[in-house]
Amino acid sequence: MTGVGREPGTNGPAGLERDRAVYATMMANAEALVPRFRDRAARTEELRRPPPETERDLHDAGLFRIVQPRRVGGSELDYVALVDIAEILGRADASVAWNLANLASHHWMLAMFDERAQDLVWSRDANALIASSFIFPAGRAHRVEGGYRLRGSWPFSSGVASCEWNMLASVVASDDDADGIEYRIFLVHKNDYRILDTWNATGLQGTGSNDVEVRDAFVAEPQTVAVSDLAGGPTPGSTINSNALYALPVFSLFPYVLSGVALGNAQACLDDYVDSARHRASTYNRAKLGDLQSTQIKIAEASAKIDAARLIMRSNCIEAMADARRGHTPDMAAKTRLRRDGAFSVNLCTEAVSLLFSASGARALFTTGVLQRQFRDAHAINSHIAFNFDAAGTNYGRVALGLPSENLTL
Repeated sequence: MTGVGREPGTNGPAGLERDRAVYATMMANAEALVPRFRDRAARTEELRRPPPETERDLHDAGLFRIVQPRRVGGSELDYVALVDIAEILGRADASVAWNLANLASHHWMLAMFDERAQDLVWSRDANALIASSFIFPAGRAHRVEGGYRLRGSWPFSSGVASCEWNMLASVVASDDDADGIEYRIFLVHKNDYRILDTWNATGLQGTGSNDVEVRDAFVAEPQTVAVSDLAGGPTPGSTINSNALYALPVFSLFPYVLSGVALGNAQACLDDYVDSARHRASTYNRAKLGDLQSTQIKIAEASAKIDAARLIMRSNCIEAMADARRGHTPDMAAKTRLRRDGAFSVNLCTEAVSLLFSASGARALFTTGVLQRQFRDAHAINSHIAFNFDAAGTNYGRVALGLPSENLTL
């Protein structure tokens, strides 16, 4: 990974140098954590969540705050930092990388909420972690004086046990069908929801992606934001967070919050396979695996898929920042392309891991090795709806053919 992922902007030379220095520091901090996180990976799976010392390491390194506004002590790095940092940590443990990218991205999103919501969280603790579940049909909300009443049960709230707050997506009910469907996100304190211990999964075992339940909670108006306000351009938070980072189209770019995890996991799988092939001999005829043409071809194919995925992910994030800096909001065709590419690039990573798993023979079957975890994690990542190419590809094709988008979050 080269460069800082920042196109020339309006910060001036001093600002750009500052950004490069902070970016380099965060990358170095992440690299330094790779060996210890890799050593803890088995324990992370056993606990079904990152160990407390892992979360302390991430806090101490400043990684949870890479896209948090600078005005509250965050790094305010470009969006591509989510891909790059997740890739680094994904080489150690996909579960840890998944939670880091998820929770870091919620600081980015909070910066788009009303200033009062930001102050509610960050004036108490700028390090506070925020979980999420963006499954809109899981919730029901209706307007009341001063805000909303919210109820529902949401799955897949990664890292929720470590969080003080949660961003929960809901459909807002209306007495008048003519009002249409409104999608809204609600910032809810942990005292208003219950965590259900449901996370027993075959992959990403260490993410603690449990369910949360809200029986009936009042959420004040400033602690909510309409999805339509996150489509690109000014948001309720723009008055105090003017960086183009906070004018990006949230759900168009949603896959890239997590795509770097797949990238790092695949890169680690490739690195491990190459290292093994250099020294390993066939069990049956003692031929050196590195001398076999089949081994060489598989390395070439897997590495090409991973390199292509990285190029797609990073270039789309950099281009989105450049668009936001010049005040350009992408049209629906561009938004569906971002979703298409996000799914396609992660699919490439999954294909690379599956290829290497198959090429590794019987040694891949042992639960003591890292390869089986990389395989399970790759397919768990790929199961996220953001990486479902049938869904993303269908919607892209619809828009390309002049039909309306079926994704209501775009």
